[in-house]
This record gives sequence, structure tokens and C-alpha cells, in this order.
Amino acid sequence: MAGTSRHDREMAVNAKKQLSVCTDPVDRLRMQCLARGSSGIKGLGRTFRIMDDDNNRILDVKEFMKGLNDYGVLIEKDEAMTMFQRFDRDNSGLIDFDEFLLTLRPPMSNARKEVIMQAFRKLDKTGDGVITIEDLSGVYNAKYHPKYQNGEWTEEQVFRKFLDSFDSPYDKDGKVTMEEFLNYYCGVSASIDSDVYFILMMKNAWKL
Repeated sequence: MAGTSRHDREMAVNAKKQLSVCTDPVDRLRMQCLARGSSGIKGLGRTFRIMDDDNNRILDVKEFMKGLNDYGVLIEKDEAMTMFQRFDRDNSGLIDFDEFLLTLRPPMSNARKEVIMQAFRKLDKTGDGVITIEDLSGVYNAKYHPKYQNGEWTEEQVFRKFLDSFDSPYDKDGKVTMEEFLNYYCGVSASIDSDVYFILMMKNAWKL
């Protein structure tokens, strides 16, 4: 149960439409990510994380430009510079990686965030802030999966595939952090207008 493909398609179409009319660099970057579907913002986050060699969660302008380029974002250099300067609030020539992703996520109500966190906590059996295959074995029943039933996949393969849907497309490590889970559902949330419907969908999906 990830974001349904119908929502993904609707969101991608809407994002592409908005991309043709919006002029703000941050909005344009957000729309380019959402045009790739629910995992677009999460994928960009992963691209930057791979580049952050010293794990200090800080990006300089060169890393920022390279990250956008590696992820295939179509953006003019001066537009990227304007965006970098907006995130570089203290004019240090560096931007905070987490703050950048936070700003890039589509706005989401507290009620939606809360239900996403409830789902994460339910899946994170060990409570260590990361969902792994071990966590899933008690919560997610693989035996109903058609590929498990026909003997094509083992239980572990079903779990891995499930985690992959939340993981970043280019760096699947079989672990899903709270940040990745939130980034994923930010994408899904952007395609659903009604809070009530979003919360109902989450509660049904995760039996909350």
C-alpha cells in the first residue's frame, strides 16, 4: 500500500500544469519533483545525501548545483543561484540540507502529519526510528501477496519490495527512515485535497 497509482498520475499531471505557469524557483523545483510522482522529493533528498560525503548535512553551492544536475532537474543556473541564496539565510555560502527539504515539501496540515507519524510508529516495531524487514514481519502479512502465494517470491522478498516503494528510487537500502516516510507521504498528500479523505485513506491502509 503505497500512494495509489491513480493519485500519482493525477499529481504528476497537476504538477506539470502548474510548472508551466509558476515562476517562483522553489515552487518550480517542487513541481519538477512532484511531476515524478510521490517519491520525487524523497529521491532528490537521497541524491543530496549521497553527495554529502562528510555527513554534515550541509551543502555548498557546488554540491547543490551538482545534486540538481544529477537528479535531472531542468533549471537555469541563475534560477538555481536565486534558490540557493534564499535557503542560505545567514549568507554563509552553505545551506542546511534538512531545512531545504522541509521547505521543498508541499505544505501539509498537522492532522495529516500526525496520522503519517502514527503509521510510521506502528510499522517501526523496534522503535529505533527506522523501518526494516524485521519490523515488518509482525505488522505486514506477506502471505496474501499474489507472488508469495504462487511461490515466485519468499516472504523476505515481499517485505523488501514493500520497503522499496518508500525508499529512494536510486539508492534502495532496505531501510526506511522517518524522513523518507514523511517525504513519500508528502507527495501522496499533495495529490489529495481533502484532509478527511487523506486521514481515512491512511487509517484504512494501516489499520490505525
